[in-house]
Amino acid sequence: MQHALPSPLAPVLAARLRDASTTLTARWLERITAHVHVDPNRIFPTDELLDHIPLLLRGIADHLADPAHLVAADTAVVAHARELGALRHAQGFSLFEILKEYELLGSIVLAFLARAAGEAAASCVAAELFGCSQRVFHAIALVQEATAAEYLNQMQEKLAEREERLRQFNRTLTHELRNRIGAALGATQLLELTELPESKRRELMRVLSRSTTEMQAVLDNLLEISRVTGDARQQRHVRLPEAAREAVRELRDMAQAAGVFIRVAPDMPDCEVPAAAVELCLTNLIANAIKYADPTRPERWVEVRGYTTTEGGTGEREAVVEVRDNGIGVPADQRDQLFQRFFRVGEVRARGIEGSGLGLSIVRETVEGLGGRAWAEFPLDGSIFAFSLPCRREIERGTPGPAPTTGAEMRSVR
Repeated sequence: MQHALPSPLAPVLAARLRDASTTLTARWLERITAHVHVDPNRIFPTDELLDHIPLLLRGIADHLADPAHLVAADTAVVAHARELGALRHAQGFSLFEILKEYELLGSIVLAFLARAAGEAAASCVAAELFGCSQRVFHAIALVQEATAAEYLNQMQEKLAEREERLRQFNRTLTHELRNRIGAALGATQLLELTELPESKRRELMRVLSRSTTEMQAVLDNLLEISRVTGDARQQRHVRLPEAAREAVRELRDMAQAAGVFIRVAPDMPDCEVPAAAVELCLTNLIANAIKYADPTRPERWVEVRGYTTTEGGTGEREAVVEVRDNGIGVPADQRDQLFQRFFRVGEVRARGIEGSGLGLSIVRETVEGLGGRAWAEFPLDGSIFAFSLPCRREIERGTPGPAPTTGAEMRSVR
């Protein structure tokens, strides 16, 4: 970019901009917070990232004083801008929100320089003012381009990863459905034999019923997944306690038939969550807890509880939901395979408990797609299966780590 006219005003304005970089950073942070509805501590969650912004402003000032600055792609200013793009991708910002950030930055910087030009003692002509504005615009455009390029690069990598996971999922799912369909067809063909003993006929009917039931469960899960794979901004959001109560309501009859008490903790954090995603995850986890209840216990229970916390290292708030039970648990040597597709614990298969092995992998895929995580813990008296999601709108702050509830405190949901 060439500038024909030398500008004595440019070094003066650049010096003013450098001196005010910290103040302008604070002003930019306030404007971003007002537009994107994100906690200010999440916009720049570490001091190091926050320190990048005055450096960007000083880079813009350097370009204003001398257009040769900031052009090279390997400069520290561009590197910091790329780090900001990676951060925004991790936080789930949209590209529009990134562009809006820099639009706000441009308006703040130009408004500041307009006042500074009016106060400057140096005389200038209109062409010089126009040239200074052009340099500032060019510098902001370069920084914005670096941030957006890194954001899009991260997005492309994530899309490629998701496509590969989807291909693997489709292959595994096709294999599983083919096996179930084959078992059902085989049982149907044998049932047509007139000389078949009644005991064998009953056994084949159980095979047919089990295969069709498991196929229906898989298809129901796929239908639920389709509800959470769209644009997160278009998803219906509800309060976490409401989503938990709805999941429990759907499984009330199953729990009563199994003699399992379900309880939703009264101190669930009152924050907004994606309705379809949370209900899908909770129904899978609660259904597992009911199916794998310990028949030797006089009192079998499941508790849904939650809290909000700050994710280590990032300063981001997240909602954690836990499903705790006093069931049969999982052998230690099989726990690392729990969230793999179609994995089922050997003891569960030996007991004849029906299932497709998809539930936990669906929970993991769902929450990871929304920026969360899923895990399991195994205290002495049962199991805890948990997941977390970013907490974007929290009405009341929860308290981390609620105390476990004993079986005597459980009440049947009726």
